[in-house]
Amino acid sequence: MSADTRTNEELLDAARNGDEGALAVLVERHRDRLERMVRLRMDRRLQGRVDPADVVQDAYLAVRGKFPQYGADPRLPFFLWLRLEVGQKLVDVHRFHLGTKMRDAGQEVSLHRGALPQVTSLSLAEHLLGKLTTASQAAMRVELKLRVQEALNSMDPHDREVLILRHFEELSNAEAAQVLGIKPSAAVNRYVRALKRLKDVFQGKPGGIEEIWG
Repeated sequence: MSADTRTNEELLDAARNGDEGALAVLVERHRDRLERMVRLRMDRRLQGRVDPADVVQDAYLAVRGKFPQYGADPRLPFFLWLRLEVGQKLVDVHRFHLGTKMRDAGQEVSLHRGALPQVTSLSLAEHLLGKLTTASQAAMRVELKLRVQEALNSMDPHDREVLILRHFEELSNAEAAQVLGIKPSAAVNRYVRALKRLKDVFQGKPGGIEEIWG
């Protein structure tokens, strides 16, 4: 089966005209980014028990029913709307599996303006240090994880959230700014500030932050 060569805008127009196949193609094009977001924001107790791909698929089933309303009055770019819908499905997964055991939001890192599950400094540190896996780096990894967590927790919460959106979720600067309701220039400043804080943690370490940041 040949790949659909239509642009995202062409697919979106087709979906507005009732083409469910076009909507499916659009969601598939964004699947990797959505699964990355789910993996990052999923409660650690559910990792290995819940497949991020299943969360995205369940969200897609809900999106099919909601799309006509979105298409008639799109208040967000399609990807950001889709991301929000997937995030809400992840909230539902947390409630189903954890119920009253859901962690206290006051212990979280993120100040995300929305219903998405938030991210702990431990999860962020582990994602950031994922490449440090050799035996010779094991001791340094333990030390760095603690220092990275301290750096993340000491950041301005909005700087930290921009870091999550830009680096870990790989949103564009414009997307991150829209999610947070700030100007793109402010998002850039916050991202640069957050990166500098992390670079200070890695100063003097073999390879520096660039080796881990990729």
